Amino acid sequence: MIVLSIRTDQAEAKSRRTRAPCRANDRVPSPLRERVRVRVNSADASEALILADGSPSPRPSPAGRGRNVVHPWNRSEATRTIQRCLLYSAVVCLSLELEAALSEGESSPTVELRAAPLLRFRGANSSDPNRPGETDCNSPAHWDGGTFYLFNSAGHPWRSSGTDLFHLTQSYRRVEYDNRVNGGRWIESTWKANDGALYGWYHLEPAGLCPGTRLTAPKIGALRSTDNGDTWSDLGIILEAPSNTLRCDTKNYYFAGGNGDFCVIADAKLEYFYFFISTYTGPASEQGVAVARMLCADRDHPVGKVSKWRQGRWEEPGLGGCVTPIFPAMTDWHRSDANAFWGASVHWNSHLQTYVMLLNRAQDGDWTQEGIYVSFNSNLAVPRGWGRPKRILSGLGKDDWYPQVIGSDPTKHETDKLAGRTARLFVRGQSRWEIVFSPPGEKE
Repeated sequence: MIVLSIRTDQAEAKSRRTRAPCRANDRVPSPLRERVRVRVNSADASEALILADGSPSPRPSPAGRGRNVVHPWNRSEATRTIQRCLLYSAVVCLSLELEAALSEGESSPTVELRAAPLLRFRGANSSDPNRPGETDCNSPAHWDGGTFYLFNSAGHPWRSSGTDLFHLTQSYRRVEYDNRVNGGRWIESTWKANDGALYGWYHLEPAGLCPGTRLTAPKIGALRSTDNGDTWSDLGIILEAPSNTLRCDTKNYYFAGGNGDFCVIADAKLEYFYFFISTYTGPASEQGVAVARMLCADRDHPVGKVSKWRQGRWEEPGLGGCVTPIFPAMTDWHRSDANAFWGASVHWNSHLQTYVMLLNRAQDGDWTQEGIYVSFNSNLAVPRGWGRPKRILSGLGKDDWYPQVIGSDPTKHETDKLAGRTARLFVRGQSRWEIVFSPPGEKE
């Protein structure tokens, strides 16, 4: 048995700053300071697939190629700027000390991974149950009465259904849209309304953006279904990167920019949907995992209703707006040695009474998987409340992506958005592990 115990100090942080154009030197807030303790218990560590050995310190992003020159006639303004920066830094340091003081005495949740019998999704475009198709993104699920529905996508989504997560054998079919678009659509998140309507959100990869290459730049669109996702009405694109930011000279294997690889979760009051998106565009300070939100009441007419979080405010438009990543890229996505988190999946954990995020971490421009990470936050409305991600699993294959927690208790209608103390951990449509969450001080 191998246990990773993570101490995460969380505090609400509010910041009101003036909206400004995207800049390479925008201040990016660091995750709140945290304390980490790791303990390993293993009868045979040599056979353990799960490594709880911490992670290397993140490398700083390149600081820029040029030097700022202060001309004599600008010295007064430069002095005032430095004074403002020093004052701001002092306030930030004081805020961090306060957060540390408030967190004294708090303990960490414990995440334990246990070996479990292999469980595989049917995947996309599978000709036979014994020959699963590909799972190439997050796999959203929902309940309708006593039926559990699950979507797997690989350029196009397929839907499985059954009595629970372990018995998805009732039906398997290719879902259909009411329109055609340029590029494939991967359904990454769903939400079932009380009136029976099912809402979904897809990752779109347009073709032909950089002629002569495979490169694309993803966008995020919205959907609505009245038959549990058998057919979908496309409600339009709701999240995309700023214009004129394509990098067709990129060293990245897949993307020249864009916003995609995401998940969506509603808050407890059903006031907002929160979008945790991967950003691949602009300077490194704009790349990484970012957050946006939309009023739940706008779900039927979502175009133009999403706002991105930037510099402490929810004022950037979903279409073309800039972001302040909650987990910035450590090395630019467009370099061959890229180093960044991406592909968040978030659920509410009823046992911990907090939100849990899993992340991939790419260690180069070919997206080689470095490991799977976890972070916690009790309040979706406070993006800075997410703790620094800590690795819970490594030693995976190069393309073993898309970590997801899926709740396994049918009596509580658990899904990819709701789980309890014990659930299943999936990686690219396969689960070899149970994942067990324990709050501070809980005895095993």
